[in-house]
Amino acid sequence: MFLFGASGHAKVITEMIQLNGGNVSGFYDDDPQKTSLMDIPVLGNTEAYKSGNEKSLISIGNNRIRKKVTEQIEATYGQVIHPKAVVSETVEIGEGTVVMAGAVINPYTKIGKHVIINTAASVDHDCHVSDFVHIAPKSTLCGGISIGEGTLVGSGSVIIPNTKVGKWVTIGAGSVVIEDVPDYAVVVGNPARIIKYNSER
Repeated sequence: MFLFGASGHAKVITEMIQLNGGNVSGFYDDDPQKTSLMDIPVLGNTEAYKSGNEKSLISIGNNRIRKKVTEQIEATYGQVIHPKAVVSETVEIGEGTVVMAGAVINPYTKIGKHVIINTAASVDHDCHVSDFVHIAPKSTLCGGISIGEGTLVGSGSVIIPNTKVGKWVTIGAGSVVIEDVPDYAVVVGNPARIIKYNSER
């Protein structure tokens, strides 16, 4: 498998691939100073990638950059689920998505493409998590929640059941979301309140 992005997030994904019996053939990264990571070579920048039969993953934490990479290249994407994650058999998971150690995804939830379900995050039943979302470590999504494209749910956040969160929202770490959140909003606190909007509004 090839990975796009050779930094900390890539280390976690590389180990997950190895724990599942796979291997990383090389990285692509746009920083010319990077030549290897974990003794695995950086093969060039993103534009140097040539599509082939081997699957790829985008190992970049930033949601907007992950989407940008998918627009730059043509690749066949895999997915990786840590052996110590708990994922219901009824869950749907899109290509390019990673599920980290200790994460729990409960029945009839749908996870989109190029999503990060990070360490010890909890996603309960009947949730819908759209493409390019990042559910950060120890976040809790209660049942029936909808998360729009590109949204970041910060570490330790809690979202109450049946809440709708828009696209490209930023939910600050430790926030408690008790009502719907509009597109591009930045919310923080307990209860979470809007403090501004992302510039792409």
